Amino acid sequence: MNSPHKLHSKLPVLVALYTWVLLLVAVGRDKLLSCLFDNWEVTITMVFGSIIAGGTAEGGGAVSFPVFTKLLHIPPYDAKVFALLIQSIGMSAASLLIFIGGIPVERRVLLWASSGGVIGITCGVFAFSPLLVPNITKMTFTVLQAGFAVVLIVMNRRVRTRNNSLPICGLKERMILFLSGALGGVLSGLVGTGLDIVVFSVMVLLFRMNEKVATPTSVVLMATNAIVGAFIYQFILQGVTDSVRGYWIASVPVVVVGAPLGALICSILSREAIVKMLLVLILIEVVTSLMLIPLNLAIICYSLSGLMLFLLVFYWMYQNKTYQREGWIY
Repeated sequence: MNSPHKLHSKLPVLVALYTWVLLLVAVGRDKLLSCLFDNWEVTITMVFGSIIAGGTAEGGGAVSFPVFTKLLHIPPYDAKVFALLIQSIGMSAASLLIFIGGIPVERRVLLWASSGGVIGITCGVFAFSPLLVPNITKMTFTVLQAGFAVVLIVMNRRVRTRNNSLPICGLKERMILFLSGALGGVLSGLVGTGLDIVVFSVMVLLFRMNEKVATPTSVVLMATNAIVGAFIYQFILQGVTDSVRGYWIASVPVVVVGAPLGALICSILSREAIVKMLLVLILIEVVTSLMLIPLNLAIICYSLSGLMLFLLVFYWMYQNKTYQREGWIY
């Protein structure tokens, strides 16, 4: 009988083989090869995007959305829908590895934040997406990450212990998780990702949770949110274009390997390595947004105002000592 460790190691291969066979049967060899050859840039993008999605609090959409819209000149709508579709596969595969492999997650965060996320992504798709300018939406996500990165750097300058689970789970904590999930869900409905980084920031800054627990928890959260978003676009709005379907077919074979691999790497890395990797990804996100998004006075003023707001919120969470255990070293 296989030990849990051996099953943990073999699972990415088993999931990949099973998915490849299903995809081949569903679309046929000729269609699969055609999509791979026609969309090879998308496939390469998602090799990196899937590893990041499975191993960090950055969803795969944080990689695919800017690359698709600015480098590959894919319409923002298609990039957003693709991000949700592909994360519903890749991050679900990573979540399977997380649960079967026994990687620690905070299940109470999953329950309350994912409940808010369902409402949030529904509102994001139906209410906010038709109203907001794409560049404004993208910069909102960028400055949110930038603000979080600044406070995370400050937080990690001092030695301290961290909670491996939610320290308190009363009505207030459940509402905080529900509302942060709703906000992250709205962002997911606008740009194809966001729930993971929003809830991750609350877990780490406010609830003082260990990044090694917060990261896989955020991966599972984004998987559930992406499934909801994919369902909305596929079956309710019927908004999955032939182009997006081709990108999806070309990416599934790599994301079912990359996302579980990312989750496996995350489980092995130290907490400090995870923090450094996340900060590097946020830096790349900020730099590419500044380089690729046309900046006018309105966007600059909006971004600076948003950055100050997020910094204040994140700093308040950092300064709040409610969930700090007695005897912590600062």
